[in-house]
Amino acid sequence: VQLQASGGGSVQAGGSLRLSCVASGRTFSDYGMAWFRRTPGKEREFVAAIKWSGIAPNYADSVKGRFTISRDNDRDNDKATVYLQMNSLKPDDAAVYYCAADRSFRSFSTPTTPDEYNYWGQGTLVTVSS
Repeated sequence: VQLQASGGGSVQAGGSLRLSCVASGRTFSDYGMAWFRRTPGKEREFVAAIKWSGIAPNYADSVKGRFTISRDNDRDNDKATVYLQMNSLKPDDAAVYYCAADRSFRSFSTPTTPDEYNYWGQGTLVTVSS
């Protein structure tokens, strides 16, 4: 099982980035996916989540209207790719971003707590300068 996140970088406030996370080694197409972020000295913070079916995404209030989560399910190759389009970035968005896979098969919900996810990517750093 592997979750490989990429797309982080350094941008100025107001700029955009698109994060990607390729999940493989399990039928991730049947599991919800999410993005969390962490800054030094703080707990992991929920950012966005999407169901296995790709419908009804859930967002933290702090990113609503600026971030968009989406996914592509590749059942033929047992892969799923989840994206996080981040627009109008603010210095407060600077963090290490982690993708995660839901522990529940075809869940009806989009959990916002880390303990509902059992597979994690390695993190990708986003820096936003003012």
